[in-house]
Amino acid sequence: MAKLIVVPTPVGNLEDITFRAVRVLKEADLILAEDTRTTTILLKHYDIRNKMQSYHKFNEHQSVVRILAHIRQSNYVALVSDAGTPSISDPGFLLIRECVKQGIAVECLPGATAFVPALVVSGLPNDSFCFEGFLPQKKGRQTRLKELASEKRTMIFYESPHRLLKTLTQLAEYFGADRQVSISRELSKQYEETLRGTFDEMSAHFAQNNPRGEFVIIIEGQNKKKTEKNISKLNYI
Repeated sequence: MAKLIVVPTPVGNLEDITFRAVRVLKEADLILAEDTRTTTILLKHYDIRNKMQSYHKFNEHQSVVRILAHIRQSNYVALVSDAGTPSISDPGFLLIRECVKQGIAVECLPGATAFVPALVVSGLPNDSFCFEGFLPQKKGRQTRLKELASEKRTMIFYESPHRLLKTLTQLAEYFGADRQVSISRELSKQYEETLRGTFDEMSAHFAQNNPRGEFVIIIEGQNKKKTEKNISKLNYI
């Protein structure tokens, strides 16, 4: 049966993969990988020697038609990203959408993703939250920050080490320097770390400690009582 299987892979520790995911990768006719060099490390660890092909944001538009044709030939294709679940801030959405449009079966295995453990250990409310992934780098960035400043749910962002300080400064500007935030890095790896505090405290920490690894930023939603208190202080002054 022609099918695309979306396979989550570990975000750090190679043991964080399900038995089922390993079996699927061993049975797949073709494995589509965001970076074949990264995926090769995982496949070697589990003695998986199936055919692999690169599929990433720079070639997905050119290759999607060819991949669809391959799947239609009753092939069993697995899609992986460098870490976590494909299409969640990673390549995959375009291919999945086209498979759905053309009636090709799509299945997604449960598995690793970075934001869930970061949210759980943050200590911030997790009964209701919104996942924002990476903020726009240029166009639309300020507009999105203004929109999110009044978001009452806990917010989740991804960020790279070289943009972390700039992003924290901008978030403090739009959300308030005293907003509570939890920052996790290197999840499931040897140097996993979660820091909690205000934007001012986090900016001061990373100004003194060079950011390393990939980051998940968890931010408390707008606190209505705190906002009203700040407004009353302004009115009093």
